[in-house]
Amino acid sequence: MMTQPVIALLGGTFNPIHLGHLRMAQELVESLQLSEVRFIPAANPPHKPAPDVGAEQRAAMVRLAIADNPVFTFDDRELHRTGASYTIDTLQSLREEMGEKVSLILLMGSDAFTKFDTWHRWQEIIQLCHIALVQRPLTADEHAPDVDHNLPKSLGTFLHNHYTDHGDDLHSAPAGFVTMHHITALDISSTEIRNTFQQKRSARYLMPDSVIDYIQAHQLYDI
Repeated sequence: MMTQPVIALLGGTFNPIHLGHLRMAQELVESLQLSEVRFIPAANPPHKPAPDVGAEQRAAMVRLAIADNPVFTFDDRELHRTGASYTIDTLQSLREEMGEKVSLILLMGSDAFTKFDTWHRWQEIIQLCHIALVQRPLTADEHAPDVDHNLPKSLGTFLHNHYTDHGDDLHSAPAGFVTMHHITALDISSTEIRNTFQQKRSARYLMPDSVIDYIQAHQLYDI
């Protein structure tokens, strides 16, 4: 029986948020037995060009998208910091707020993990949270790679030292483990959605209707 909450953190630019983000979070709620998923929009993402839509509008779309799910919550702490939105700063802030016993799980795409060693103070992050790497299911003509396939040596060693197949480990400790989970493949991307709006095509069934209405009302992504 869980004595402490298990909270997942989903950061990103969300430019814009879409059903791929939401379905991934919902599946992980069930597979990891999460108490909460916090959506944390990045104001100034350090590894991407500055988004063409401002942080406040991207945040407003996230609020609309998650409004009807009681397990999804909005976290605006990165919007109130100046400078780059570093994950290590967000985690330290959350630990100061929640204490040392709550299990925190950073959700990360397996592709993004191949560059994890370029993140600011990356080796300290695992001391503050677990990491759940998210993979889409394989198609019939694909083969499952080794868990450390094509990783730099530093990341291969990191993964070997922290990896677990046991979901209970993420409940029994507040931080320190890396795990991997497959999710339903939804071939939706924020880039494609921006292109859809620019080409005056419908984005229905790619994202919540409330977000589509917001984008149209504010004329976002128009050329």
